[in-house]
Amino acid sequence: MDSVSQIALGAAVGVAVMGRRTAVWKAALWGGLCGTLPDLDSFIDHGDPVSNMTLHRAHSHALFWLTLVSPAIAWLAARLNGEPQLFKRWWLALWLALVTHPLLDLMTVYGTQLARPFTDRPFALGSIFIIDPLYALPLLGGVVAALSRREGRGLAWNRAGLLLSTAYLGWSVAAQQHVTQLASASLAAEGIAVQALLVTPTPFNTVLWRIVAVTPDGHLEGFRSLLDRGPQVRFDRFDRGRALHDALAGHAPVGRIAWFSRGFFKLSQQGEQVLISDLRMGQEPHYSFSFVVARWRGDALHPVSPPSSAGSRGDIAAMLEWLSRRARGEPLAPPR
Repeated sequence: MDSVSQIALGAAVGVAVMGRRTAVWKAALWGGLCGTLPDLDSFIDHGDPVSNMTLHRAHSHALFWLTLVSPAIAWLAARLNGEPQLFKRWWLALWLALVTHPLLDLMTVYGTQLARPFTDRPFALGSIFIIDPLYALPLLGGVVAALSRREGRGLAWNRAGLLLSTAYLGWSVAAQQHVTQLASASLAAEGIAVQALLVTPTPFNTVLWRIVAVTPDGHLEGFRSLLDRGPQVRFDRFDRGRALHDALAGHAPVGRIAWFSRGFFKLSQQGEQVLISDLRMGQEPHYSFSFVVARWRGDALHPVSPPSSAGSRGDIAAMLEWLSRRARGEPLAPPR
């Protein structure tokens, strides 16, 4: 999730666990710091854009390592706050602030390697967009209330914010399952053989959902609003660059993206450049994570090492207008 949501979650958890045992601002400050601490790995340069992408949310988001480091951070907090008798409580509060960070990231589609060092598998539920105001606002409101109101009432507002934000995550899972059922039924009715299916919300909401179906000869993309009428989902077909993949299957960056995206990727040609794109983030033809992995020189295809970033966003204003109208159930084709 975005940094604001993670800081707000960490602060809310810190305040909820510490309660009246320490000043609210201390609990919010230390909780917020621990809530954003795992994302400091984004400042580490691993040498190339593909490595930077696939090693974000890795060791720094592992539940095992965060659990190991939590006593040291709790000892520091208790010592600096002059509250050594509260060490165990600080330990619980800051451990929860640390581990709820990757658990929240798990709800997005990116992929979080929270089981390291035992496995590097990127786990992703994909039921919430990386920025969703309806998740963050209850947390922010609860923390602000805790800081500004009388202690008892402020703590109650903070708990209410945590409850509402958690309920919203539950809602996102339920909505995702509903859309998944509709998409699966539509694909089956058309007799389409699906190798993998992805259902994830479009930016900033859980009303309009994007569906990606990987097939033997390409991939399909469709959209479903919870306000749409009728059960049928319309899909557009696209090529995944199978021939290009066969030619570059041994190229390490291609294999890395294929693994990290869990098979939701495509290769495409732009002029002399060959790009690999992660199909999970963005929509046709614009993807947040695209990389130049090869170039044509005459009739020969030459792998590029290290790869370079080539992500694109398209016309953001036009996209936001389409998202707003499509979420309300208007049967509009997406901008391409």
